[in-house]
Amino acid sequence: MREPAKISVTKRIEAALMEEIAAGELEPGVRLDEVGLAARFDASRTPVREALTRLTAQGILVEGERRGVFVAKYNREELAQIFEAMHEIEAACARIASQRLTLLSRTDIEMAQAKCVAAAQTGDRAAYLRANEAFHMAIYNSTGNPYMAEIASEFRRRTGPFRAKKFQTKDDLIASAASHQELISDIFSEDSAAASKGMRSHMTESFLQALRAN
Repeated sequence: MREPAKISVTKRIEAALMEEIAAGELEPGVRLDEVGLAARFDASRTPVREALTRLTAQGILVEGERRGVFVAKYNREELAQIFEAMHEIEAACARIASQRLTLLSRTDIEMAQAKCVAAAQTGDRAAYLRANEAFHMAIYNSTGNPYMAEIASEFRRRTGPFRAKKFQTKDDLIASAASHQELISDIFSEDSAAASKGMRSHMTESFLQALRAN
């Protein structure tokens, strides 16, 4: 009975760290300390170490020259290459989602967008970043293809800290939430070409903003 509990703790820590990285709460280059994380999550160092190992294997964390692991940090060329790949997979997700929409998936996207709008209107940056990730995940899940959803979400986790820097003011949040509405219209039109084009436009603007912020 102990093994499942240990795995559960490892996954809980891994999921929490992934969410914080994707939302930009843990910035590129930040060192993650096993002892501090163990205390924070009220866990032994073993599941913490396992969670860090799993994140390192995914490229979300990297080992430093000295002891310890760090949130991955990319130069502008590397970031551009990652965004290029992300651009393609996001467009594909939008295209497929538009063809496979169900009442449930439409509702999930609309609910995620409502949270984005609410967070933007109050200027709650942290809440918006989390809602924004949930919005894109709702689109990925609407493809009905868990493999595509996982690949797309991995790119978002990798680029989260870099994308987060483009949101500095309440107006930035409001503009971002507003841009979602046009994207939703494209996807809900069930026109796969329009959905793909809409996502490409959305991601191009996101990429340019991220580069300017970094």
